Amino acid sequence: MEESIRHLTHKLIASIFVTLIVSGSLLAQQASTPTSVQIPAIQGNDKRETTQQDNEKLAVLAKQSKSSNVSSPVGDYLIGPEDLLEINILEASDLNRTVRVSDDGAVSLALLGLIQVAGMTTRELELVLEDRLRQTYMKDPQVAVFVQEMRSHPVSVLGAVSKPGVYQIRFPKPLIEVLSMAEGLTTDAGDTVIVQRHSGDPAEAGFAALMGPKTNTATHSPPSMAAASNGTAGQVSGAESITVSLKQLLGSSDPRSNVLVYPGDSVKVTRAGIVYVLGQVHKPGGFVLKTNENISVLQAIAFAEGTTPNAKGKNARIFVASANGERKELAINLDKIMEGKAPSPVLRPNDVLFVPNSGGKEALHVLEQSSAGIVGMLGGAAIYRW
Repeated sequence: MEESIRHLTHKLIASIFVTLIVSGSLLAQQASTPTSVQIPAIQGNDKRETTQQDNEKLAVLAKQSKSSNVSSPVGDYLIGPEDLLEINILEASDLNRTVRVSDDGAVSLALLGLIQVAGMTTRELELVLEDRLRQTYMKDPQVAVFVQEMRSHPVSVLGAVSKPGVYQIRFPKPLIEVLSMAEGLTTDAGDTVIVQRHSGDPAEAGFAALMGPKTNTATHSPPSMAAASNGTAGQVSGAESITVSLKQLLGSSDPRSNVLVYPGDSVKVTRAGIVYVLGQVHKPGGFVLKTNENISVLQAIAFAEGTTPNAKGKNARIFVASANGERKELAINLDKIMEGKAPSPVLRPNDVLFVPNSGGKEALHVLEQSSAGIVGMLGGAAIYRW
């Protein structure tokens, strides 16, 4: 019995050994035989969306943010430098004034002299003025203070936004709302938003009065890094930089990405390059690259979901962007690249990969116009981000 079991065991081991040899031989044969290269698959859960879709999502999120009272004020508006105030005194209209707050946060009023107002609410200033008038000229003064023009609560929104500029905010606002104020993203928006905190210049007493404790939840850069990025390496100013993933901000329900932006802060949406794939592909358009990223021709074709049956790959062209705005034309054989018989060139930001029609007319038309024709085609191209 034992001898039979031992015989069967030896036979099974021999069979496994032969199978391994045959499998190894087949693998070696496949490795030595040229085969068509598979177009690289698009990464896992990444979903391609156009900039228009991102902006529509941004508008919805901004509306939800406002309705959920995320940015509701904790207190009244704080007066600051350069605000324009309207001061009305009941039964003493000759004392009514419209005054601009000075850079150091003060106003000068008839009979009352210089008054430091930065950091006060309008109600607090009303009480201060009533008290001073009561001590000097009036028995029962009634004062009303209105902020006629806000100038002390600026937020700078820069970079790849539709309407960059300086915006006034009465109170801290979530990042989503600030980006919405700048009318959303441009097609070349990168993958990060940087919120630069204003640390407050000790010399700016009026501005410093507006700066309370700030809460941060996204990725922080230490003060030394922020100083270096501003060209002041070695002189730490105390300012800090918060980096937010644009994808997480728009696609995640995690509120930690939607950081609060305070008066004096600046918001910058980084710019990214775009690689265009046009012509006979299933999804022509521009594809936003991640920061400092280049992709290969094969990757670009994968983003465009492959070529159509009418594609004439051997006559494909790359129009390479140059500093002077002109484009250099490079001929490539896309068919050979996809078969693994030729290397896959690298595409850089603003390059255009064009796959002509096998009929020849489209290819001839574009090649005759060269870069001028390509630039014209770019204007109507959809832009996708990942």
